[in-house]
Amino acid sequence: MKSDLYSTLTEKINSGNFSSIFILVDENTEKYCLDIFLQKSKIESFNQINIPSGESNKNIESCISIWDQLNSFKADRKSLLINLGGGVLTDIGGFAASTYLRGISFINVPTTLLGMVDAAHGGKTGVDFKLLKNQIGVFNEPLEVLLDNEYLKTLSKEEYVNGYAEVVKHSLLTDKSALNFNSLVKLDLFKDSEDIINNYSQIKNEIVESDKYESNIRKVLNLGHTIGHAVESYSHISERITDLKHGEAIVIGMITELYISHKKLNFPIKDLLGIKEHLSKYFGQISFSESDIDQIYDLMIYDKKNSSNKINFVLLNEIGDPIVDQTVSSDIFKESFLFYNDLL
Repeated sequence: MKSDLYSTLTEKINSGNFSSIFILVDENTEKYCLDIFLQKSKIESFNQINIPSGESNKNIESCISIWDQLNSFKADRKSLLINLGGGVLTDIGGFAASTYLRGISFINVPTTLLGMVDAAHGGKTGVDFKLLKNQIGVFNEPLEVLLDNEYLKTLSKEEYVNGYAEVVKHSLLTDKSALNFNSLVKLDLFKDSEDIINNYSQIKNEIVESDKYESNIRKVLNLGHTIGHAVESYSHISERITDLKHGEAIVIGMITELYISHKKLNFPIKDLLGIKEHLSKYFGQISFSESDIDQIYDLMIYDKKNSSNKINFVLLNEIGDPIVDQTVSSDIFKESFLFYNDLL
């Protein structure tokens, strides 16, 4: 990581532009990451704000708690909120900051691989609504995103691997041979974490810079997410399927949407099978019943990319060549889950 990251952060904080500093944490980042951050940033004067961890707490109630704590500490429009945590926390913290007093500055310090390569970048903030992913939110760029892979050492292996789904997604979108999926598989997820974070977060940043408000090309970042978000939401209401982490759901979304790409756009079957096999090394597989698949299909109607009551997908012609706003029949959708379930 860049050696001057914390010195740059310290300069900004000591610039006199901020009336007060707030650090948002959950119980995990308070225990494992806060001391690391304070030691490196040398921030001495701040107020701490706490929220509970987990996707189940990514809701308006958590925002109300943040707003209430900011109020109790007499935060004003020149206050700064530092979000220290994973993707859920930076999403909530960014949204709370963007709406408090019509907007205060915030900085994201992601502490998970998912946050470092994806969630903390791009200016998307928000919360879930009635178990539907990211239904309420705004676009607002953080003042800075500080990447420090030392925080990865605080993660369980399961949480670490959770972020790999977004790394793979980025590798499928780029046409740069040194970064595409065929190059990614040559890296070691654990030993090469610094290169992975720097390179694959940059893929997202380059896409976002060309389309900040997702009117066109930025939509490609939703590869795997039309089905994946519906699967993730369904796992939280299903009595049969255990709650899935974001990365686990996105892997299911990628495999099914790449199968649809194969059927509609002739995405190479060799690549499809290779990607599925590679992902199986890191993520387990669950079985979906016909009833599960029908309910997941119904949930997709709430996806933010939809228009005119049409469900829009991001599909691939080939690795590095995505195409947006694709519609898919319910038959091919259901068939994609048979492929995922190894029934084809």
